[in-house]
Amino acid sequence: MCKRRKDNLSIIIFAYREIVELVKKSMKIVFIGAGNLATCMSLEMQRVGMTVAQIYSRSRDSAESLAKKLNCQWTIHTNEILPDANLYIFSLKDTALPDVIAQMKPNDGMWVHTAGSIPMQIFEGHARRYGVFYPLQTFSKKKRVKLDQTPIFLEVNNPDDMKMLKKVAIALSGNAQELDSEKRKYIHLAAVFACNFTNHMYLLASKILEEQGVSYDLLLPLITETAWKLSEISPDEAQTGPAVRFDREIMEKQIAMLSDPSMQTIYRLISQNIHKETLQHEQY
Repeated sequence: MCKRRKDNLSIIIFAYREIVELVKKSMKIVFIGAGNLATCMSLEMQRVGMTVAQIYSRSRDSAESLAKKLNCQWTIHTNEILPDANLYIFSLKDTALPDVIAQMKPNDGMWVHTAGSIPMQIFEGHARRYGVFYPLQTFSKKKRVKLDQTPIFLEVNNPDDMKMLKKVAIALSGNAQELDSEKRKYIHLAAVFACNFTNHMYLLASKILEEQGVSYDLLLPLITETAWKLSEISPDEAQTGPAVRFDREIMEKQIAMLSDPSMQTIYRLISQNIHKETLQHEQY
C-alpha cells in the first residue's frame, strides 16, 4: 500500500513538472497593469519559470520599474501592446478596466482579469476568448508572496480554454478551482472582511499605541497566534475578549479611552455583533 502511494505521488510530481515545463515553453504573457497584484504575480510567474513578455501601465514609472525587474518590454500606450501573446492578464482597478479593455485591439490571445467582483462578461464584444484568473490573496509591492498554497479561481467563456488556464494556475499553485462569477463575488466579499477590515483594525490598534508612545511590534505575537489558531479551531471557538461575555463596565471604560468618535462607534458595533454571535452559538 505504501509503495502504491509513493508511486502515485511520483506520477503526480512528474505530471506537475511536465505541466510547468510546457507552460515555460509555450506561454507568452502580457500584463495589463503594474500595481500590487500585477507586480507580485508577474514576479512569481518568472520565479517558477514562465516568461512575461511585456508590461503595460498608464504610469511610465510603474511600467518601467516592473519591466526592469522582469527584464521584459514595457509600454504606456495600448496600441503598442504585443498582439501575439497567448495570455493577457488585466490587473487594474475595477473602475479602469472597462476603458482599457475598450482601447485594446482584438487578437487571438486569451484575456483574463484578476478582479474579485467583476463578471467575465466585461470582455464581451472585445475578445473572442476570455475569462477570470482570481488569486485569493493579499498583495503588496514591497512584500513578495509565494502562491503555492493560494486558491486561484478560474472561469472561461470557452470550455476548451480551461485546460490552458489551469496549466498556468497549477504552475503557480496546487489549488486551482473553477468558479463562476456569482460565487466569486461572495468569496471576494468574505475576503474583504477576513483581510481588508482586519488590516484596518491593525491600523487602528497601531494608532492607539502610537499615541501612548508604545511600539506596535508588541502586538505581533498576538496577531500571529490569532491567525494561526484558526487553522485548528473555528472562528466562533477562537473568539475571546470582553464582548464575548458582554462585560459592560470594561467596555464602557475602553470606549471612553478612545478620543475618536468613529473608533468609539466601531468598538460598539463590533462588540454588539460579537456578543450576538456568541449567544447564537451557545444556543446550538
